[in-house]
Order: sequence, then structure tokens, then C-alpha cells
Amino acid sequence: MGTRYDEIAALDEVYHLPTYARKPVLFVRGDGMRLVDDEGRPYLDFVAGIGAANLGHAHPAVAAAVARQMNTLVHVSNLYHVEHRAVLAERLSSLAGGGWKTFFCNSGTEAIEGAIKLARRWGKARRGDSCFHIVAAERSFHGRTFAALSATGQASKQDAFAPLLPGFSHVPLNDIAALEAAVTPDTCAVLLEPVQGEGGVYPCTEAYLAAARRICDEREVLLIFDEVQTGFFRTGSPFAWQGYGVRPDVMTLAKALANGLPAGAVLAGGSAAEAFAPGDHGSTFGGGPVIAAAALATIKALEIGRLGENAAATGEALRIALGELAAHTGAIAEVRGRGLMIAIELVEPRAQEVAMTCLEQGVVINAIGDRILRFLPPLVCTTDETAILLDTLEAILGAA
Repeated sequence: MGTRYDEIAALDEVYHLPTYARKPVLFVRGDGMRLVDDEGRPYLDFVAGIGAANLGHAHPAVAAAVARQMNTLVHVSNLYHVEHRAVLAERLSSLAGGGWKTFFCNSGTEAIEGAIKLARRWGKARRGDSCFHIVAAERSFHGRTFAALSATGQASKQDAFAPLLPGFSHVPLNDIAALEAAVTPDTCAVLLEPVQGEGGVYPCTEAYLAAARRICDEREVLLIFDEVQTGFFRTGSPFAWQGYGVRPDVMTLAKALANGLPAGAVLAGGSAAEAFAPGDHGSTFGGGPVIAAAALATIKALEIGRLGENAAATGEALRIALGELAAHTGAIAEVRGRGLMIAIELVEPRAQEVAMTCLEQGVVINAIGDRILRFLPPLVCTTDETAILLDTLEAILGAA
């Protein structure tokens, strides 16, 4: 590695809390699907900031919007009206079919926190103080702050921080009977990812989401979709629930909202949109002028580029090719996903090793645990780039 990498890695070791096991590379530049390290070596990026840079790196429209706003007004807080924020809220409502109100924050976990507070406020107003229970899915991931972590269905991320917040229970994904049994008179919401992301890219079935909507309607419970990773055309449609034809009462957004800048949002419709009153929730930076300008430019560029269509077509082609690779090498047990949100599960526990070998060969992918490799490329990805990914994987998995 170059001198600059050595310097940064040494500073990181001394001055950062050890919350990440960072890979041995220093990226200094990006353009679309491509990253460049401090030695000038190029890489193809199939992680996209964990699904945040849906437009790819250094998109000129977003850069221009940010530069203009940075030179005009950066921050005045949510105590006042500012340019772009209300326009962005209208734009998000339109993108999601209309009838939504928005609260802006700074991240996915903040969006989940806001949705949980909203659900509890709504539940207590309708059925009293005992109505605060939320049903979520096993293997789900909703964030690392305490309410979001309590909603997460992964003991490995929770145990070190117990006791967690009360009022959460978890059921197996796609098990309709278990979901029906878990919703009680004290339940205020069901919280689901249409496609579980960090848990390993496990999609909900269409029957399951339809049943979740039915159960919530029958029991007068809010249905919340965590679209932090699936949103903004990642699975083809603007939001994953639109591809399923099942509309939630509340949804959470972040990641690609501003193409990698820190942005999050809670969208609520119907009676849920009336649950909060002034003072119930807030954010110093949420929906600030710069972030809102970046988000508007991001949405416009995604639509102009028809990147949802590209995500659906390129994703389908990649899944088919990965299935052929599985048959050819015998190293892949399963291929799953929707759009350009794809994972392969390996037969052998070699995911970390394979991801590192890919990095050494100039292809950036994400390993989840010992057996799962996740692919979340920018939505500008084409079959030219996926061919390089496939050749790299075939060489590594075939050799094994």
C-alpha cells in the first residue's frame, strides 16, 4: 500500500474507536461505478456505500446542486422555512403515489427511531398506554441506536447491549401464521423490510406482504416498511413496496435519498400522518437546505436516467448468470434478491476470503458473515460491469 494509506491507517488505529474492521484500501476518488485508491488503482464498486450511491460516485448533477446551495445557505435549523425542504417532501409524496407527510432526519436508524415513536404515539392515542408493542422479523436489521436495535432481529448485534427496550417481538420472515399470532390488542405496528438487506438479502414473498397488510387492517395496526436500503429504484420501482403492490402506512428512507450524503426520512399517510404534534420529535440538521437540494437532484437524475428500469433488467440478468455460475462451479448454494439487490450464499464458509480476493483483483463486494456475498452496485451498472464481476467470481470459486 502507498504512503498515504499507511498514514491514514495508522491515524485510524490510534484515534478511532474500533467499531469497524476496515479493509486495507484507501479510496480517494470515484466516478460512476468506479473507485480509485491512493495509488491510482481502479476498482469496480459493487457495494455503492452499502447501497447509498445509487447514481454512482461524483454524479455531476448532485455535485452542482450541493455546490450552489453551499454558496447560498447551509443551515438555519427546522425552526424556520427553508428552500427545497417542502419541495422535497412533495416530491417524495408524489414518487410514492401521493398522500404522504414527511419528517426529515439524517440516517436510516434515525428514520426508524422516528417511525417507532410515531407508531407508539399513534397506538397510545387510539388504545391507551399499553398499546406500544411492535412486531418485527427475525434476521431483520433496522439500525444501531437503542429503539432501532431493539427492533432488529439479530441477537448477535443485541446481546452486548442488553437490556434492550421492551415492547418488541420477532417472528420468522414469510411465516403468515406466526405474524398473525404475534399481533395482539397491544400491538401498534408491524415493521418489515420488503427485502432484508443486512440480514442477507431475503425478499418477502408477495403473499406475506399482502397478508401483513390484511392483518394490520383487520387489527387496526400500522404497517411500517423499512425502505432504507430498498428505496430509490434499488429493486426497480421507486420503492420496493410498489413492486409488491402493498402500500404501508409508514415508511422509512435514507441511504440513496441524497446519493450518499447523510439524509433520512419518515413518510406517513392516513391517520399516522396526524399522530405527531409540535414538540413530539425533531432534528437539528434534518432536511437542511444542502441535503434537500442534493436529494432533489438525485431523484431527478434517477428518473431521467430511467435507472429503475436498468436496475430491474441488469439485476435479472445478473441473477440468471449467477445461477449458471452456481451450476458450473458447485460453490453457490442459493442466489436471491430483487433488482440490483442480490446475494449469493456459498456452500463453504468462504465469504470473507472471497470478498478480500475480489478486492485484491479490483472488484469491491460485501461479505455478510461466513457464507453470504452481497451485491449492491450503483444503478448505472450494466452487463459490461457485471461480466467482470462474474469472471472474477468464476476464477475464484472455480479454482476452489
